[in-house]
Amino acid sequence: MTTLCVLQHTEGEFLGLMEDHFESRAIRFSYVRPFVPGAAIPTAVVGYDGLVLLGAGPRGIVSGDLLPSLGPELRLARAFLAARLPVIGIGLGSALLAVAAGGGAAPEPLRFQLGMARRTDPLALAGHLPPHYPFALYMRDRALPPPTARVLAEDEAGAPALFQIGENSFGFAGHPGMKRAMVEDLVMEFEETPPDLAAGLAAFAVRQRAIAEALREIMVGLVKRAGLMPPA
Repeated sequence: MTTLCVLQHTEGEFLGLMEDHFESRAIRFSYVRPFVPGAAIPTAVVGYDGLVLLGAGPRGIVSGDLLPSLGPELRLARAFLAARLPVIGIGLGSALLAVAAGGGAAPEPLRFQLGMARRTDPLALAGHLPPHYPFALYMRDRALPPPTARVLAEDEAGAPALFQIGENSFGFAGHPGMKRAMVEDLVMEFEETPPDLAAGLAAFAVRQRAIAEALREIMVGLVKRAGLMPPA
């Protein structure tokens, strides 16, 4: 079976709606929680077929309260990229992927953003990325993909909403499987919260179903392009 190493940075943020899609395809995932005392970040790719870098709530990698495990995580991401194994970055994880691949990150304040992404590459995710799809973003800072990256979708401001590194690694600015409860848990977990949170949660409640529906096709393409489907 395919096994993913999932680096989780907060109690509140996890794979969310993506879990069911992985499980239905017999793709296993193992959470690694560096914020738990005694937990260790793997130092090599052995035992895993891919890496998922989740978001980190209000923590950043170039501003604010910096991610404590930044160094080891970048080394691990580079090891997976060097081994040509897929890396999926979500939220701040997309910035980690960008930096590991030779790009960078720009400082941005913590924000809870809802919007509509526009596909910029008709072949994105093997043609399964919808032409337009809703997204929800809860993060600080933003990814600056390297020049070699392919931008697959942009947000309303023209910033990358989804980009591809190499043949099988992908960075999502928003969490494609976000649940409302995840945002509520992040609010409970950290003192710092984004502005206009109540309005954002109300808008998210309206979009939750559309986000879940878009995720179906996104996961079909992601699993295919990342090479995650176990052999029959």
